[in-house]
Amino acid sequence: MRSERRTLAGARRFDMMFPMPWTGVERLLLALVCALTLFFAIVTPPFQAPDENQHYMKALWLAEGHALARHHGALIGAPLPRAALAIHAVDFPTDVPPTPRRFDHSQLTAAWSADSGRTGREFADFPNVASYAPTLYAPGVVGLRFGEWLDLPRLGVFYAGRLVNALAGLALLVAALRLIPFGRSALLGVALLPTLAYQTGSLSPDAVINGIGFLGLALALRVGFMDGGARGGIGLLLTAPLLALAKGVYLPLMAAGLRWPESRRDGRALSILIAMAAGAAAFILWMKMSGGSQALYHIVSRKTGAAEMTAPLAAQLAVITADPVAFGHILMSSVTERAPVYALQIVGRFGWNAILLPLVAYPLAAVMLGAAVLSGSGARFGVGQRLWWIAVAIGVALLIETAMYLTGTPLHADYIQGTQGRYFVPLLPLLLLAIMPDRPVRGARTIFAASAILLSLVAAATVVDSFWVHGFVTSDGMPPHSSVARALLLPSPRW
Repeated sequence: MRSERRTLAGARRFDMMFPMPWTGVERLLLALVCALTLFFAIVTPPFQAPDENQHYMKALWLAEGHALARHHGALIGAPLPRAALAIHAVDFPTDVPPTPRRFDHSQLTAAWSADSGRTGREFADFPNVASYAPTLYAPGVVGLRFGEWLDLPRLGVFYAGRLVNALAGLALLVAALRLIPFGRSALLGVALLPTLAYQTGSLSPDAVINGIGFLGLALALRVGFMDGGARGGIGLLLTAPLLALAKGVYLPLMAAGLRWPESRRDGRALSILIAMAAGAAAFILWMKMSGGSQALYHIVSRKTGAAEMTAPLAAQLAVITADPVAFGHILMSSVTERAPVYALQIVGRFGWNAILLPLVAYPLAAVMLGAAVLSGSGARFGVGQRLWWIAVAIGVALLIETAMYLTGTPLHADYIQGTQGRYFVPLLPLLLLAIMPDRPVRGARTIFAASAILLSLVAAATVVDSFWVHGFVTSDGMPPHSSVARALLLPSPRW
């Protein structure tokens, strides 16, 4: 009862504080997020974000007015203009030998004027993203169509798609920051991680996925802890299906809006549960419309190094149900083993997870997130509520790992393959919120701003140097280094 009274007192106190005023530091840091994201969108060479080539091909197909991929023998994709495909296949290929690679502006110039010699169409294979919902690509498609309307060459159309996609991701972030009822610093701290800005500044649907994840969380908290009214309920009903179509495993994030222990039967919890049910229905409907087919693909096993085929979902699900305890062990051991890799990827690992920041940047990111937490939430909550938020975040993380075991791991494997740290980014604001004090600690906001600015400068310099000046090597794992000082102070291609 005492915990319950504290929760209610925090909610009443928060009602008096709404709307949460923006501080000068928060406005500065939001401008920094926007600047860093657009910087990456312009400076990063084409297709140097994970799977950006496949996302580009799918967006091109959608821009032509189609919704579903086609089968062509063993291939899953679509027939597309050869001039568009050649940007990846010829000008900026990602399937390169493990030798140092450095981009040059002459490559951009050559690709800009190469369309006339690339006529006709050919079948493009994009099996990994064939089942993704069209809603994820809407901003990119608008950008591609806008570039075509301007009569830009195919490379220009690509960059137009990238920029509009980035602007859409930023718009969703701004909306979430405006709607979140407390703990804005938690969301802003996560948005300042270089990985998020890098992915948002690409043609990847991560811009929409993360943005919708943040927006869904902000709306659920607003409705659950404020008097959201009819507009809040409608917003939830519109956002939940978009979140489920982005990644179904993120839908339970909306349960963060449930107050624990629940003390008033005012319909807020019911609104959140109805919205989540609508999201689940949208996800099931899309799976039925799209055929729900899983495209199997070859992967290089992180255990054996050999090429193996991913498992059919039904067969892998049978493995889990046959021995849930054994799967629980696989789940725990994989998460424990891969946690350091996830941490590096969450902060910043550019290219196709090939380029590390200077190692000193990773503790700097921890300082930034710690200062964001100590900047205070602006509301007081009981222990029960905080434990509920932690449980929701951990539950979603385990769902992500389970989904990757079902769809991205060889049959009967005793490990989980394919999970990347960036998949956990939408969960981080909730985890930070769960440990935030209600009031800011003196000096925390200054440290927050200073560390965020320094981390952003390091990330920007790393991208320019690794792609355009020094060059890099695409390889898994930690690259060798000649000295500790170089590893601490320089990006990984210079080690």
